[in-house]
Amino acid sequence: MAAGETQLYAKVAGKLKGRSTSALLDPLLAMGFPAHTALKALAATGRKTVEEASDWLHCHCDDPSLDDPIPQEYALFLCPTGPLLDKLQEFWRESKRQCARNRAHEVFPHITLCDFFTCEDQKVECLYEALKRAGDRTLGTFPAAVPLVLHSSVSYLGFFVSDSPADIVREFAVMFATEASVLADCTVKPCTKQLHLTLAHKFYPHHQRTLEQLARAVHPGHGCQWTAALYSRDMRFVHYQTLRVLFQYKPQNVDELTLSPGDYIFVDPTQQEEASEGWVIGTSQRTGCRGFLPENYTERASECDTWVKHRTYTFSRALDPSSRKDEASGRRNGEPHVPPMSRSASSLQSLQAAILRRGVLVARHGERVDQVFGKAWLQQSSAPDGKYYRPDLNFPRSLPRRSNGIKDFENDPPLSSCGIFQSRMAGGALLDSGTRITAVFSSPALRCVQTARHILEELKLEKKIKIRVEPGIFEWTKWEIGKATPALMTLEELKEANFNVSMDYRPAFPLASLLPAESYSDYVHRCAVSMDQIVRTCAQDGGVTLIVGHGSALDTCTRPLLGLPPRDCADFSQLVRKVPFLGMCFCEENKEEGKWELVDAPVKTLTHGSNPAFNWRSWAQDS
Repeated sequence: MAAGETQLYAKVAGKLKGRSTSALLDPLLAMGFPAHTALKALAATGRKTVEEASDWLHCHCDDPSLDDPIPQEYALFLCPTGPLLDKLQEFWRESKRQCARNRAHEVFPHITLCDFFTCEDQKVECLYEALKRAGDRTLGTFPAAVPLVLHSSVSYLGFFVSDSPADIVREFAVMFATEASVLADCTVKPCTKQLHLTLAHKFYPHHQRTLEQLARAVHPGHGCQWTAALYSRDMRFVHYQTLRVLFQYKPQNVDELTLSPGDYIFVDPTQQEEASEGWVIGTSQRTGCRGFLPENYTERASECDTWVKHRTYTFSRALDPSSRKDEASGRRNGEPHVPPMSRSASSLQSLQAAILRRGVLVARHGERVDQVFGKAWLQQSSAPDGKYYRPDLNFPRSLPRRSNGIKDFENDPPLSSCGIFQSRMAGGALLDSGTRITAVFSSPALRCVQTARHILEELKLEKKIKIRVEPGIFEWTKWEIGKATPALMTLEELKEANFNVSMDYRPAFPLASLLPAESYSDYVHRCAVSMDQIVRTCAQDGGVTLIVGHGSALDTCTRPLLGLPPRDCADFSQLVRKVPFLGMCFCEENKEEGKWELVDAPVKTLTHGSNPAFNWRSWAQDS
């Protein structure tokens, strides 16, 4: 061991004489690890056991940042335990299932007592002593019950801590900050603002009512022992996305990461230019190494999944001094000894009794190629040998193969390039909004199936969710050109063209049942019957069902849900003309009142101007 490291170790050991530092550090030094990396390993694993620190060091043997003097970031939280925690965790699960993920799901239920701060690895043990001293000084005055008052706004839902108990909690935070400054030379900023326990944050406004209903099942009066918990995180990856590895992966190239189930990967979304489609660049928490990995081997994890719990202090006067000493000093692996508490038998039932809302999102397909280039688009894109070519960038790059050849596209046109772009933008917006799509239905028209696929691709669900093709929501056949129903692609043709369509779904109306020039009453009846089956099919799915159809579907697929009669045919025709590409209507179920309601769609509308064809020769001649 180098002389400088020997002096550093002696200084730390002297300051913390009688504590666990030497018991943990000495064995690591005896194994040949340098003092600075051994201390780093102990800080990164919560100073629990020699084995954990040793394993960490072996895993990080190729970590390029192993010798960098980068400390951990620490924060102190006041966390509920017992029946109240059970109720909060149930709220977490139900709110995520019914309303998708929001910012509150990134961290466990807690009240923040101080901002994140840094502490040198050799002084971490002093933080534990600071926690114990502050806790002991506050124990006698800490409130037996912390009063929580529910507060709700358009982007926040949570409990506020009010009255004098909040002052006592803040005093505890200030005491910890003072002790940490004296003992560990840390600059800690205690929370002096309104203390709060967040239930939901940055959620979509149309979910507010559902979240409030679920929150009312969480009664602040449930039994609770409050515990102050000290956590740490790697400060380098604070603004990164965290992924959890699902499957094992052995690298095929030297620049790829080895993956094991349960690993966590830190990914910077702004630094993915070098990654190919379906791949990301990330840093493994387990090894510290950076490299490429297949994104579909992972799932999104919560921010706090990679945090390390160091020590806790439980505010219970029933604990004797010796047990509290063990708890704060870390000789019990950082876990508090809380007597087992009975779980309320009715807790789950009360949450299930809360309002369960399903959503149905009806969207028009993207821009169709014949809408831009007219009915002669097929002639414009047909070479003398009959093969397809791309005369304009807004023509699709290629066309799927059809049994009767290219002519079948005449009355069943594909999306234009802009239509594909529109669909992807809508899918990306749905992803950003946190909308949880659980089922997708599509009209059999190619443009609708394409739109559904591109939306699913942006949602990263193209392999998880199959598109259920429902001919019952196809366009009003009276508006289709010709006396025969358009020749639409079969499920086999769609599957051969790499569309992930369901081969098992039994539609309300088979493709062969579509009749040309049907009456308006037959058409709206067809849509109503189809919607009834769709809703019943997805009764157990929860979440949002996406239906991709035609402009008319925004009316004929939502009115049956709302319990409204069909519109007058003339009014219907006028209304449908105003629906833009990717126009959306969103219906949400209100079980309490036994009805569906039309609410704001989870994404904004897409507006853009026209871009006419350009011929530089004619332009130059005119000039």
